[in-house]
Amino acid sequence: MDHKENLELIKLFEGLRVADVRDGMDWVGYHHYGSTDPSIRPLWRTTAIGIARTSRYVPYEGPTPRFTPEEYSEWVPKYYAEINNDPWVNDLQPGDFMCFDVAGSDVGLIGSANSLDQKKKGCVGYLTNGAARDTDEMILQKIPMWTKFISQNMSQARLRWIDKDIPIGIGGVAIYPGDVVVADGDGVIIVPRKVAREVAKWAKRESDNDRAGRKQMYLDLGMELDSTVT
Repeated sequence: MDHKENLELIKLFEGLRVADVRDGMDWVGYHHYGSTDPSIRPLWRTTAIGIARTSRYVPYEGPTPRFTPEEYSEWVPKYYAEINNDPWVNDLQPGDFMCFDVAGSDVGLIGSANSLDQKKKGCVGYLTNGAARDTDEMILQKIPMWTKFISQNMSQARLRWIDKDIPIGIGGVAIYPGDVVVADGDGVIIVPRKVAREVAKWAKRESDNDRAGRKQMYLDLGMELDSTVT
């Protein structure tokens, strides 16, 4: 993917709500596509816009190792080197929105520590049909994440990494590397890259109309203007 073009696409969607983008998708004929299942919700109320980078995992088939704690400590580095090594981390660029298909596993692939490391590399948000863990710290650290579960489980002996930068499915939506991901309190919408510029055009029109209409109602009601109408 061309990084300069990625940043240009992100800029087209800046300031747009998921609702605006949903409208833009409708305007170009994608009425029944793009919005992830309502069961996938934000970890905390925030917004994020980025370019989809994908990774796929499956449940670890085991067998679960029968080790003493000391032996288990020696096995863990091997697990992360050979079974669940997350090679996508090395590819991250500013503006990337990581999307993980983990087959609905109740596993916290992303937590308070690795999310900070990936934030330094430019990751702007996470979407998964799995879980987050260390969520008190993730909220405190303001890590944008949309997830199906909150979990106590780490990935050791629970997940196996399969592939990266491939089409995946999350919440009933196909996600291709390079698609635009827009997320806020209303959930997540995936915009296919091939129609992203057209969707942004109509979404902005709807956003501008909404802002203008609500601004007048604010004035009529004597309400103080805020950033959503100015």
